[in-house]
Amino acid sequence: MAPRVALLQLDAAVPDRLGAIEDALDRAAADGAALLVAPELATSGYGAGDRFAAESDAFAAVQLPRLAAAVAATGVALVVGHPRRDGAGVVNAATVLRPGLPPVGYGKAQLYGAYERDHFAVAPVETVVVDVAGLKVGVLICFDVEFPEHVRRLAREGADLVAVPTALPDQPGSDFVAERVVPVRAFENQLFVAYAGWSGRDSRFAYAGRSALVAPDGRDLLRAPADRGFLGIATVDPAAFAESRALNPYLAELRPARPPAGR
Repeated sequence: MAPRVALLQLDAAVPDRLGAIEDALDRAAADGAALLVAPELATSGYGAGDRFAAESDAFAAVQLPRLAAAVAATGVALVVGHPRRDGAGVVNAATVLRPGLPPVGYGKAQLYGAYERDHFAVAPVETVVVDVAGLKVGVLICFDVEFPEHVRRLAREGADLVAVPTALPDQPGSDFVAERVVPVRAFENQLFVAYAGWSGRDSRFAYAGRSALVAPDGRDLLRAPADRGFLGIATVDPAAFAESRALNPYLAELRPARPPAGR
């Protein structure tokens, strides 16, 4: 049986972020999901600003064990965004939690705007691909997915699905990113993209919503509204898109470039 994947869009005004993630894990388990993807900085809130260092300590000491216990209890794997201490700095990170397995971390390589550059260290470019219920799941964070090279790298490592915790801002161009760029990343790499973000507003930012689970043929399997929280669940079956991969063989037929002439 093909696995089912759950997509969580949180409203920025939710009073208990961790409780909302735990509730989503319970609901995802009841609907047979194997994986839940939660937003960027879901445990702290994207607008936490100067609290990110303290929030990273809270994640390591309290929130990570609590979420790991919820994953173990429900049997649903989780990709969740959070701040993470990295040496003297803090990284915008995501962790993959799977029942009975150690956590796997990823740090955001492409920081977006002055706010992120002021509060986070740039993480090295990492290739994170893990197995979840027979799916090869790669991980990126928000702005990372807008660079085609990062998604292609995961596709070449065999990813069936790329999980993308995000905090897409409500600003000009965001609808294009959510509704055009993300589906193109799925289509040009013939994989699924689970793009899970925020709606509403916190004390600093407004968010665009429009989270989505997109299939290899570019179609939405799930699409969240712009203005409220959302939990959706859909079946992810790579075998069902064999025809799409045959018609669009970008990975198989990509030709390497010659070195520049005269060098």
